[in-house]
Amino acid sequence: MKIELRIDWSELDAFGHINNLEIMKYVQTARVNFLSQTGLMQMQSIEKKGPILASIHTQFFKPLFFPGNVGVISTLDYVKTSSFKVHHQIFNDENELVAEAYEIIVFYDFEHKHKLTIPEDLRKKIEETI
Repeated sequence: MKIELRIDWSELDAFGHINNLEIMKYVQTARVNFLSQTGLMQMQSIEKKGPILASIHTQFFKPLFFPGNVGVISTLDYVKTSSFKVHHQIFNDENELVAEAYEIIVFYDFEHKHKLTIPEDLRKKIEETI
């Protein structure tokens, strides 16, 4: 799955490049887009069961600059019993890898406050979407 985002001037930091926090926001946008397409975001608001971000690891390779665009390519690394891992690659306009992030997302019961087993139909939807 790939999304394209425009870099905004307000995302610059004091050093004249895009702040690392903004890159994390690009990853968040990709994650929410993916979770919405799987129906997990909707499930969370209706059933109080859904995704919770358990872990994120980000590696930065090159700075991003304004003006420009950024592409985020998201792929599924694995699906386990109650969690899955998503790999995001962030590219600049020259198609250079500027950062990557790995996220562990857990299927969670927000009412009873514990993780849940991912049902088979949801597992398939996750695997098909990304």
